[in-house]
Amino acid sequence: MQGYQSPGEMQEHGACRSTLRRREDRGRYTPTGMHNGNAPSDTLESRAAKTALFDALAEMAKAMSTGRRIEIIDLLAQGERSVDTIAAEIGQSLANTSHHLRFLAQAGLVLSRREGTYVYYRLASVEVEELWLALRRTAEAQRADLPRLITAYVGPSDDSQVVDQAELLHRLQHGSVTILDVRPEAEYRAGHIPGARSFPYRQISEELCDLPSDGEIIAYCRGPYCVFAPDVVRFLRSKGIFAKRLRDGFPEWRRAGLPIAFGAETGKIPLDVEHTGMD
Repeated sequence: MQGYQSPGEMQEHGACRSTLRRREDRGRYTPTGMHNGNAPSDTLESRAAKTALFDALAEMAKAMSTGRRIEIIDLLAQGERSVDTIAAEIGQSLANTSHHLRFLAQAGLVLSRREGTYVYYRLASVEVEELWLALRRTAEAQRADLPRLITAYVGPSDDSQVVDQAELLHRLQHGSVTILDVRPEAEYRAGHIPGARSFPYRQISEELCDLPSDGEIIAYCRGPYCVFAPDVVRFLRSKGIFAKRLRDGFPEWRRAGLPIAFGAETGKIPLDVEHTGMD
């Protein structure tokens, strides 16, 4: 039942009805402050602004719409690289690589600098790396075929041959492990886990005699989609050397806020560091 309305309220409501009738007389029902039944702010001008905003966001997604550009972002998460190095890593010509890099730069995902005749690229910010991580996690959660694709590239996973960040941190603090950074030496110098030795993947056969004959070895590389550490572990085990690998890689270690070292110095993990993040 409708409640009692005072004469003032009835007059106000009557005025509103009169306004609506006048607008109906002009051909359509458009309450004050609204356009085509949408929210008050959704005018033609704000519609254009909203379109521009979402188109700008889509440009970033479009810039990551090819596998080669995703590879570039994954590579640059390790550190700055020259165009020549990037081209060699992703198996593309210099022309194609430069095209991909320009596209990423226009979207604001990478930055560049020139040194002599060389041009070097890096990720524009840590948020770009986080965007790549979010994409990876979403694909792992939503794509049923991803485990098969990962296994086809990286090889079968054996949890008995994997350690997490917390375990590796503990082992390093107590000096009970030899840890190998099997990425290229340039990536090791750009940043590595303290206590790790540079042991480039492609030099494994040449460096084998330099490894300790006893004790455990743990290898790490660029991350879960990197084949270097899994291949090194399989090779070392085939030679009778007890080896495992870090579940993730150096970028994940860095994102967890754990200590890192730079340059050729091996470095050392402080005893008071605790692992508080998630692998």
